[in-house]
Parts: sequence; C-alpha cells; structure tokens
Amino acid sequence: MPLRIVFCGTPAFALPSLRHLVSQKDIQVESVVTQPGRPRGRGGEMSDSPVKEFALEAGIPVYQPEKMKSESAENFFRRMAPDAAVIIAYGQIIPANLLEIPRLGWINLHASLLPKYRGAAPIQWAIVNGETRTGVVTMRIDAGLDTGPLLRRHETDIAPNETAPELSGRLAEAGVPLVAETLRGLDRGTLHPEAQDNSLASFAPPLKKEDGRIAWTQTSGKIYDRIRGLQPWPGTFTTFRGQTCAIWGRPEKAAAESSAEAGTIFAKNGEMDVACGGRTALHIEYLQLAGRKRVTSREFTSGARLSEGEKFV
Repeated sequence: MPLRIVFCGTPAFALPSLRHLVSQKDIQVESVVTQPGRPRGRGGEMSDSPVKEFALEAGIPVYQPEKMKSESAENFFRRMAPDAAVIIAYGQIIPANLLEIPRLGWINLHASLLPKYRGAAPIQWAIVNGETRTGVVTMRIDAGLDTGPLLRRHETDIAPNETAPELSGRLAEAGVPLVAETLRGLDRGTLHPEAQDNSLASFAPPLKKEDGRIAWTQTSGKIYDRIRGLQPWPGTFTTFRGQTCAIWGRPEKAAAESSAEAGTIFAKNGEMDVACGGRTALHIEYLQLAGRKRVTSREFTSGARLSEGEKFV
C-alpha cells in the first residue's frame, strides 16, 4: 500500500516537492493543508496560496484552518490518521498534540544547514550575513523551533551575486528528492535521525520592514549582501530629502570617492556612487522614491538636481 501523507505548505517554495510527491506511485497525498487566503494588492482581493492553486488543479482536497492550535485541526488530523505529515514553509507552528498523530511523524524541509539559521527566513539571513554555503535538510519536527533530529541534507554554494529569490528556487528543487527519500527511509527503518548540536545554533527571525534600511557606515560589500538577501521584500532603502527611497546597486571596484563621509552621493555623467564604510563605495543602478516608479540612476540624477555633498541618510 502507498504511504498516506498530508502535505502542509503555502508559498511557491513548497510546490516542487508537492508536485513530485503527487507523481509517486508509492506515495498518496490524501490532503493539502495551507494558509487561508489573504487580501493582496491595492484592491484587497482575496488570493489563494500557490499550494492551494496546485492542489485544486490536481483534485486534492484542501483544508485551511485559521489556527493549527484548534479543535478543528486536531479532529482533522485524527480523522486523516496519515502515515506522515510533510510540512514545507507552511507558516504556523505545529502544536504538540498534533505531533504524535502521524505514524512516521512530521517531516519538515528546511532551507538551511541546521542547526544554523533556525527560524522563518533562513535563505534571506544567510545571504545578508555573507554566507557562501547553505543547503536544505529534512528533519522530524519536535516541540522546539527547528530543533528536531536531522534526516537528510543537501549542501550547495551561494553564488556571489545570487539573490534570495534565485537561491530559494534552487533550494526548493534541491529538496525534492530529499523529501521522498526521507519518507521511504523512515518507513523502511533504514534512516536514522541525528540529533542537532544546539551549541552551534543560529537564528533567522521573521523579516521586518526596518531590516531593509541601509546603514551607509557598513562596507559596500555588506550593503550589497543586504540588497541581494532582502529581495523582493522588504527590499533595501534609505532616506533622500525626507522621503523613503528604495535602492538597488553593487559594490564599486574603483571607489575614487571612498574617503567621503558615509552616505555622500557622487553623480557624474549619469552614473551614481555612494560613499560607504571602510573606504568603499556602492554603485547605484536603480532607485525608487515612495509613490513613484523605479528609475535608473541616470534618470534619477537628471530629475533630482543634486547638490554637491548631498547625502542619503
């Protein structure tokens, strides 16, 4: 008989694994659990998650509890009594009373090399912190935050110019075989969980808007890591003449003006550099003032009529 599973996930990161599991003859996805629809855009229209859209197309029943810590959710899982629950970027903590229900437990695909970067935003913080290597692991969920025993892992380099969306796409695909192999290994008794070393743990908390504010006293390399890591949200931004201004750029190799005060803008022939810490500079490619469209640095300098010594703060 095929393994009966319930799949819990919400964003596009979970889709490659869900598609693969649905295609496996020895695995039966009995139901999909995903977050309720949320209002999006200026019109506030309700929008289904990518996981729900796929499940409906595939004819898989969908359950959307407001809270996993509810009588309704417990009744659902006890009624389903799956062999395993697979959870990938679902968006809620699983309460202890649900953990004991699946025969093989709750299997999570996490986008870091645990115990590093436990938490909600491991991909983003790994890039922001300048990491050059990361990966995905499968683990069995316990009552802690990403503290459960490890099962399978895949490691990969982070490319110097790679953004969070690009790395997320690669890791989502890399996790596809791990999930199926983990389920089969646990079912056959050939996979043995490995406890995490808590002394090596680091954390990746949920992103906040203010995480995107640029500190020009940092080196241009550190600022570039933040630009790469915080796409598409919250993005990176500064203040220009009292207005919020989103910034896209890259380190300038030849920082001729690097001795200037951090945040000082240098514009010449349509090119724009900003002095950063450590005698470095950031070359600005695009900018977007609040309520305006994104423009090139050439378009920005043409319209802004910059004064000598003007700064981003």
